[in-house]
Amino acid sequence: MPIFSRLSNPLAVAGNFQPNPSIDRLVKFLNSVPGTDKILMFVQYYSKILIWFFNRIGKESWAQRIVNLNNPVTDFRIFLRFYGLLPLIQWMIHIEHHPPVSSLLLQIERIQNLTMIFYYPLEHIWWLANHEVISISEARMNKIGVWSCRFWAVHVILQFLHLAIEWKLYKRRSRDIIKKVDGDEDDIRKEKRQIKKAGERIIRDTIINIGYLPLTMHWSIENSSFPDIGVGIFGTLAAFYQLVGAWKATNE
Repeated sequence: MPIFSRLSNPLAVAGNFQPNPSIDRLVKFLNSVPGTDKILMFVQYYSKILIWFFNRIGKESWAQRIVNLNNPVTDFRIFLRFYGLLPLIQWMIHIEHHPPVSSLLLQIERIQNLTMIFYYPLEHIWWLANHEVISISEARMNKIGVWSCRFWAVHVILQFLHLAIEWKLYKRRSRDIIKKVDGDEDDIRKEKRQIKKAGERIIRDTIINIGYLPLTMHWSIENSSFPDIGVGIFGTLAAFYQLVGAWKATNE
């Protein structure tokens, strides 16, 4: 009788389903700014591949529809970064009170943080000028945009060194845990899982950085000839693996 009652009442149709952990996880993911940003990032860059494809097969009207979607998505992602300095300041404070195990890593992160201190305000100024919120000449606006990306490019280049040091430390931990014979077995298994997760994260971050490098170099060069399909391919690569990382983080 209760089942029949739910079926006969369209307002109670959800009662025919059980709570779903996957839906809970997806809602948690989409309710976070990083989660939303990663979804939009994938749409932004993958749409460039679709635009190229539709133009190649003579479907210009379809390509234009994707352009009409891509433009506000790109714009919204930039707007979301207007609060970017706050988590950056939070991270700067964190690493000074909880420095990484390597002093070289600490110095690299300090320099990376400095590049972002310049990157964010310059991008904000470029966006405001591009939307005519503030009055700046087009030539100056473009110069500001290029310089913001140059600081981002420095961050990406330094990240390769950062990841190389992390990989070296990861290999050392892997060797040490193999040699470890004393201690609680559960603790050892837990540490092995942590080490494995760290290795997967380093590989994932390296692929993301490989995706970012051509983009930052392209946007750092005035009148760059790098094709838009290249931006789409490398951007999609970075977006996909960031999406994977952000999704995994919702389960931790």
